[in-house]
Amino acid sequence: MAIAERDIGEGMTGGLSACPACVAAPSAERIAQLSAQGDARIVLSLPAAHCAACISTVEGRLAAYPGVKSSRLNLTLKRVTVDAGPEVTAEDLIAALKGVGYEAHELDPGLLSATEADKTARDLLMRLGVAFFSMMNVMLLSIAVWSGAENATRDLFHWISAAIALPTVVFAGQPFFKSAWASLRAGRLGMDVPISLALILASSISLFETIHSGHHAYFDAAVMLAFFLLVGRYLDYRTRAIARSAAEELAALEVPRATVLEDGAEVVKPISEIAAGDIVVVRPGGRMPVDGVVIAGTSELDRSLLTGESLPVFAGEGAVVSAGEVNLTGPLTLRVTAAGKDSSLHRMADLVAVAEAAKTRYTSLAERASSWYSPLVHLLSFSAFGFWMWQTGGDLRYAINISAAVLIITCPCALGLAVPAVVTAASGKLFRKGLLIKQGTALERLAEVDTVVFDKTGTLTLGTPEPTNLDAHPAMAVEVALALAGASGHPLARALADGARARGLRPARVEDLREVPGYGVEGVWKGRRVRLGRAEWCGAAASVAETATWLCTGEGEAPRPFTFTDRPRPGADVAVGALLAAGKRVILLSGDAEPAVAGLAQRLGIAEWASGQLPAEKAARVAGLTAEGRRVLMVGDGLNDTAALAAAHVSISPASALDAARVASDIVLLGQDMAPIADAVRIGTQSSRRIVENFLISGGYNVVAVPLALTGHATPLAAALAMSLSSITVTLNALRLK
Repeated sequence: MAIAERDIGEGMTGGLSACPACVAAPSAERIAQLSAQGDARIVLSLPAAHCAACISTVEGRLAAYPGVKSSRLNLTLKRVTVDAGPEVTAEDLIAALKGVGYEAHELDPGLLSATEADKTARDLLMRLGVAFFSMMNVMLLSIAVWSGAENATRDLFHWISAAIALPTVVFAGQPFFKSAWASLRAGRLGMDVPISLALILASSISLFETIHSGHHAYFDAAVMLAFFLLVGRYLDYRTRAIARSAAEELAALEVPRATVLEDGAEVVKPISEIAAGDIVVVRPGGRMPVDGVVIAGTSELDRSLLTGESLPVFAGEGAVVSAGEVNLTGPLTLRVTAAGKDSSLHRMADLVAVAEAAKTRYTSLAERASSWYSPLVHLLSFSAFGFWMWQTGGDLRYAINISAAVLIITCPCALGLAVPAVVTAASGKLFRKGLLIKQGTALERLAEVDTVVFDKTGTLTLGTPEPTNLDAHPAMAVEVALALAGASGHPLARALADGARARGLRPARVEDLREVPGYGVEGVWKGRRVRLGRAEWCGAAASVAETATWLCTGEGEAPRPFTFTDRPRPGADVAVGALLAAGKRVILLSGDAEPAVAGLAQRLGIAEWASGQLPAEKAARVAGLTAEGRRVLMVGDGLNDTAALAAAHVSISPASALDAARVASDIVLLGQDMAPIADAVRIGTQSSRRIVENFLISGGYNVVAVPLALTGHATPLAAALAMSLSSITVTLNALRLK
């Protein structure tokens, strides 16, 4: 199918690309073509990309970069794929995008496999369209037969209906036939077995009647059945929005290359060629490609993605670093202790994969219902066939008609719509509140939640420091601090500078500005050496409990602390309060320092909290709660939360979260407001109630309709109409959620 126009979820510069899946993983042919030309395909993750304006900004900046031949931003995956000359590196593009306000991380395209999600959705939609078109045409022909057409005219209309319906059933019924065959080969009766039998019997009986000039053919029933079943299957598929593996995304976040020192020369090598004992250089702004020990240089590390710790930590000689951490201020030379599959980041990916596999064992209400429904349907149908063969003295035609009517009237179309119709209605309601449902069973699992575990940095807080005591210092001291902070890219320095400028202050005249990696910034003001940075570097005792940076102006003046707090997200107090009021157990788990965690817990009214939690400890705590019989909702945003998100009964992550955290979660919070999380739990309970009601409606319909079919009072066409009525009733009940 040709692509006529560009999808709003994607962007492009310099030529068309293929489907979004192809953006995630380029085809072998395309990679070979790029290799032959000496070009490179670079894939970057852009967590902050969210709208059409981002497309034009990102692609416009990349198009202007020398050596870039084409770029394409996919908003759904939050990835930009760049085709560039061999002289262009990922670091160059990351720096270019940072200049226009976009944080970027390099992904390894070799570790990102193409997803079949878009292909499957298009396939189902195509089959649904064909079934609808055929249903309308066959119904028109059937009206002529119902109006009194007889003999040759009736036979002609039946044959035309057969020419339309039979290929349609074969084509549109493929998803059910394949699933039914797989079930039978596995020795079980899945929901698609009676569906497939109903389609085959309705078509076969109709063809038999047409060949023998029978008065009734049921091609309209067969095609109508296929259409309604495909509606349910498509709704189910779209609401599930099959997520890519979080373990795969985590693996792709590993830096694919590193700069290795060999005989005093720097050589760029793939991670797969790096072994323990090699010497690696990591420049400021780069992510750690390996686990290792610092042997030269000083800097500060941002570990927030891995540990949730909001304050950068000092790294000097002898410091242990892990893959995935960000080097902030100075170049570091590392001796490798683990790389590739042995790195801590890869071990975290393995932990996520195990947790994801455990979650997929959850059995939905529909699956539990189908375990007894399918065998019962077959038993009824075969019993009806045997009874009427005996009752009519071997009238095969009559017995098969009744058996088919029983199969059609008990066809689990309403049962198949019971869950997706509710999930679709609830998903729409939650989307308007700022929540996007990714997994089809998430609402059912939400209804069972009794414990909610929150991460701190980036989840209950915005993850950005905010100065708290600027007004407590003289204006001149703040102006000196502003001048020093403006010369650094440190998160605290940027926050201090933004806060000072917001108060209308201008930087003092400070000369000879110089950043000392791992310590801070210093310069000369009025002939005095002034410093802004770590407490010990500025001669302070570091007795302040909060996160702080210190200003030292010399000449007997005591160092001044500039304190910071991590600003809570809007609605965080509302969400926590509503969950506690609903009787849920609320726990705060954070990798941040104890004073920051304790302060936030007290502010939000959370009595149960823990600080300094490592990723494995968070996952273990969630697993421990699950072992106690608790149903855990995990809310988190960073790599350090990914394993816990995957291990929880149900999980939510903010849209600002790292890609891997969003992939591991079942629900994405689209805005900054946390209040909708409590709404999600409430709507989950309502949704489960509606699903149970739909099962009761479907069961009640069968109690009335099945006796009519068993006693021969319902033709296959009447059975199809009754089945359609039950499906519409189930859908209308689901819409009550809105």
